[in-house]
Amino acid sequence: MTQFEKLALTRRGALQRGVAALAASAPFLGLTRAAFADDTLAEVKKRGELTTATEMQFPPFDISDNGTYKGLDRDLIDAVGKELGVKVSYLDLPWTSVLPGLEAKKFDLVIAPVTITKERMKRYAFSVPIADATAALMKRANDSSIMKPEDIAGKTVGGQKGTSQVEQLKAFAAKLPKPVEVKEYVDNNQSYADLAAGRIDASVNSFPNLAYVAQQRPDTFAVVTPPFGQPTYFSWVGRLDDQTLIDAVNAAILKVEADGTMAKIQKTWFGQTMDLPKTVPEPTI
Repeated sequence: MTQFEKLALTRRGALQRGVAALAASAPFLGLTRAAFADDTLAEVKKRGELTTATEMQFPPFDISDNGTYKGLDRDLIDAVGKELGVKVSYLDLPWTSVLPGLEAKKFDLVIAPVTITKERMKRYAFSVPIADATAALMKRANDSSIMKPEDIAGKTVGGQKGTSQVEQLKAFAAKLPKPVEVKEYVDNNQSYADLAAGRIDASVNSFPNLAYVAQQRPDTFAVVTPPFGQPTYFSWVGRLDDQTLIDAVNAAILKVEADGTMAKIQKTWFGQTMDLPKTVPEPTI
């Protein structure tokens, strides 16, 4: 049994015991799931603070710069907090502690970029997407031989070993008319270094991560558009029982998008803008 399953089982058991103890109470019988869901949002409004958590080691979304929190998530959650009329506090945790900490109610919301998947949707409430997470390619800025993803046919592409992006690359390459040599690295920085040096022709990663790298080094790198992978998205995450809080966060995100703030934030951290779904999409993975 996984840690998540144990946590879910513990919470279900506690809820069942609470229901048994209070079932005879008439006021309790009038409570609904929606009423419970109001609790976190009401508490956030009451204390005037939304507590969030992420891992500040995932540029361009979350960056710890000499102890100062920066990144797309910081800028966006600050704008969302302003719309909600509350201040925002931030916890920096190891990635392995972020989702379990949410389950344990150590904070209100996960603002680390979490890929929407079928399995995670059974366990968590997702916000509307905050960024495209689709697998994409990056080339050298002066390489005119790769103008679209299919142009990697017959070339060498690097990526981080064990990632879904490399697996999607292999599946994509298998459909091309010429074989693609896939070179796997311990981390993406090694792939980028070989790309800059001309030892490989392209690198694979999620679209926003590559966009950030290219924005930092525009004379060296350029993103190949459109992304080639199955459409996937990064979102923020709340507890299933806190759907009312997620609904309020979603309304704020959509307002920030409508007034142009989202585009400015994207331009700052990606060097370009991206169109995102206005609702939580059905996951493809």
